[in-house]
Amino acid sequence: MKVLAVLSQKGGVGKTTLATCLAVAAEQAGKVVAIIDLDPQATASFWKDVRQLDTPAVASIQPIRLPAMLKACADAGTDLVIIDGAAVARDVAYEAARHADFVLIPTKTAVFDTMSMTHTLDVVRQLGKAFAVVLTFVPPQGQETGDAIKAVTELGATVCPVTVGNRKAFFRAQAAGQAVQEFEAHGPAANEIKRLYEYTDRQLYKNREVV
Repeated sequence: MKVLAVLSQKGGVGKTTLATCLAVAAEQAGKVVAIIDLDPQATASFWKDVRQLDTPAVASIQPIRLPAMLKACADAGTDLVIIDGAAVARDVAYEAARHADFVLIPTKTAVFDTMSMTHTLDVVRQLGKAFAVVLTFVPPQGQETGDAIKAVTELGATVCPVTVGNRKAFFRAQAAGQAVQEFEAHGPAANEIKRLYEYTDRQLYKNREVV
């Protein structure tokens, strides 16, 4: 079983959207998937409440229960667990990253957002975890994306080669309890998620810890 953690101590950067969309992408690839929702706002759990399908499974738990929940997932034959972390809470990020095979850190392209993820970078580095920063809510044009890539690089972090655009399809899918590839299967947002899933899948099966 592999564990992917989607973490950022900055709120509103698309953690839950990425977690749910990647979970559905993994299911579409034939994997048994579970989402563990560590966010007190329980956004992934609300998404599941309005979803018309039984899968992926979503469990909203306290961080202290994470090891037991991961064991239960493994015992149940789960192929991939995606942890949806909580904003602000450093202890939650630490606990989630500690159990992850790979960590995805979403951030918006605004300089303030990229700089505010330094605490999350500190956590994953302290634990020696493989990770990448993924740019979200990327505008269709302008210099913000290039500036953000430069800022992330200057922080010594790996930049995910796939960016996620600021697209209405993500919001509409989330409200309907769907992943964007279910909502608009052939749209640009679905293509971004497809490529992001392929990237994270490669990382999960290549890395466990950075030595």
